Amino acid sequence: MQAVVRDRYGEVDVVAVRDIEAPVPGDSDVLIRVRAAGVEPGVWHMMTGRPYLVRVIGFGLRAPKVKVLGRDVAGIVATVGKDVRQFQPGDKVFGTVDGSFAEFACADAAGFALKPGNLTFEQAAAAPISGMTALVAVRDRGKLQPGQRVLVAGAGGGVGSFAVQLAKAMGAHVTGVCSASKGDLVRSIGADEIIDYARDDFTDGTRQYDLIIDTAGRRPLSRLRRCLTTDGALVIVGGEGGGRWLGRFQRQLLAPLRSIRRQQKLIGLMFSETQDLLQALTEAIEAGKVTPIIDRTYPLSQATDAIRHLEQGHTSGKLVLTVP
Repeated sequence: MQAVVRDRYGEVDVVAVRDIEAPVPGDSDVLIRVRAAGVEPGVWHMMTGRPYLVRVIGFGLRAPKVKVLGRDVAGIVATVGKDVRQFQPGDKVFGTVDGSFAEFACADAAGFALKPGNLTFEQAAAAPISGMTALVAVRDRGKLQPGQRVLVAGAGGGVGSFAVQLAKAMGAHVTGVCSASKGDLVRSIGADEIIDYARDDFTDGTRQYDLIIDTAGRRPLSRLRRCLTTDGALVIVGGEGGGRWLGRFQRQLLAPLRSIRRQQKLIGLMFSETQDLLQALTEAIEAGKVTPIIDRTYPLSQATDAIRHLEQGHTSGKLVLTVP
């Protein structure tokens, strides 16, 4: 099968599309024929092996354990292991798997759910990681209540675009922080107000919010706290920088320490992807509360072009690879 692989960590020049053996499902696994795969920031981290914490937590110290890139996936079940009862060949599914940039991908059945009926394969492939992340940030960690004021930093990105839609669906007043070029998009998916981060410092303390979802990582925690209400919550989702060892995880790890003995809550978002979260995301999508936003699609053969575009940092929503 054709797959997007790298044998060592490095920049995009270590990536190649070549023929490899298709994975063989175990007793509890599902083998799917990939139709589309999402391209998200984790792809860059898995490609480069940076920050080094990525290697330490189990992805391979000197070389990647899984050679095929990609995790977001949507496709059609080809075969199932003998212990799998939830799916059968022909089912259309989406979810997460190690190695989605390929013609076939394989993972435990718990990593998948039936594809939302109102989405294309491309839309479905853009949803799992970003959608589950936003759901946990807004609903579970942020504990959003109707009528609250929410600010989403990085509102035009993969996680941010889901967070805006989910917060609006839950009855919040939503302010989206993004570049001027993404303003119309962010407003169209539900934001009540738009802040152009290049022209307006939203951390000057003149406006306060009950919940901030920070996916951008551009503002220091001390500045973000200035625009929280006295009992507000800041959920740190992502952002780049932070050095070679900890990278963006540095902010996530330090955030809870900054809120000790304070009413404000600073939360570094870390969670496990589960089938229950996928099911909750499916319900929100099928109810019309959220729709995945796709910037552009690339054929599998042009995966390196997609990664280069991702590196530029100007993607609206998600990039997606298509597999014929």
